[in-house]
Amino acid sequence: MASNPSSRKTFIQSSIRLARSYNFLGLDLDWEYPSTPTDMANMGALFREWKTELRTESQSTGKTELLLSAAVFYSSDHYSVIYPVQSMATSLDWINVMSYDFYGPLWSGVTGPPAALFGGEVNGDNGISKWVQAGMPARKIVLGFPFYGYAWELEDERNHGYFTKTNGAAISEDGSIGYNQIRRWIVENDAATVYDGSVKGDYCYSGTTWIGYDDMQSIVEKVRYAKQRGLLGYFAWHVGIDDNWGLSKRG
Repeated sequence: MASNPSSRKTFIQSSIRLARSYNFLGLDLDWEYPSTPTDMANMGALFREWKTELRTESQSTGKTELLLSAAVFYSSDHYSVIYPVQSMATSLDWINVMSYDFYGPLWSGVTGPPAALFGGEVNGDNGISKWVQAGMPARKIVLGFPFYGYAWELEDERNHGYFTKTNGAAISEDGSIGYNQIRRWIVENDAATVYDGSVKGDYCYSGTTWIGYDDMQSIVEKVRYAKQRGLLGYFAWHVGIDDNWGLSKRG
């Protein structure tokens, strides 16, 4: 769609009609992920044309202009392929930065913090800094939290910290597990829980099962970070797997 001007126009116009028919406040694009420079250039064109059409539609109908946002990779470069940051900064009302999925059983042979804010080369703070350095105003950046974690099967239950060797996923096929399920699993298995202040992340373990996730203190620290950095706000994926609104209320 994004590679063809005619297809972009059709998509943009249909998205606006859909948003108006349901009285939405705006539109959000989740493209996971543009993987080539051509993809990124087409994305930039899409955003510019979308913004122009939104403004024109608002002026012609007298309605409040629809908001436009996008879900994006944790960093302004997706494995060395650079996002069209200038187009995004001028066309979008904000970006939703997916600062999670850094470690997971399907792509990590060791345990690790799925959504570390600090520590190591891959972390939320590093990604936010890259977006700002690339030209995205902090006031247009929204920091993402995962309301889920990942479960691994440890090679040796005696080794249960970060970066411990594993035998792959536990509990589910890809290891993903919602926060509500994590809380139940902790109680049912009398699991040990650990908050690591150096990365702003949590993990728990029992036997050979190990889960990395964000608990309440991690969320509090990330909210504090978003405010200190002058970000627009924060979002979670997703509230349906919170545990009795615990993380949501803490945020």
